[in-house]
Amino acid sequence: MKHAQPVLSLFFGAVLILSVSGCVPLIIGGAAGALGAYAVSKDTIQGDTDKAYGRLWNSAMMVARSRGVIKEEDNVRGYLQFQDGSTLVTVKLVQLTRATVRLKVSGRKHHLPDINLAQDVFVKITEGAQ
Repeated sequence: MKHAQPVLSLFFGAVLILSVSGCVPLIIGGAAGALGAYAVSKDTIQGDTDKAYGRLWNSAMMVARSRGVIKEEDNVRGYLQFQDGSTLVTVKLVQLTRATVRLKVSGRKHHLPDINLAQDVFVKITEGAQ
């Protein structure tokens, strides 16, 4: 598993280079299988998962607390916003079906897109929801 880290970093770097011109699909692996995720804009990563809403929310809160200062949180609406350094990160959870939740993470630094941080937070939330 230690060898997967450099490969994933290289993969995400290539995806980010390609995503400058638009939205590029990417796959993020997890213990329970692969999660299809893709950039929906220059600052947002989105994916649908079969992980429980409560687990995703708890994981998002843990990531937010460990990375910065929580500005706003609403478990019922599935909305979380926190400050990570100079980047404002927004996390949205939407229960699509009984078994599917959409996770959307956006990052804006000084009003400019920060897709790297959004992607990192997305991965940390999905990994933490195991």
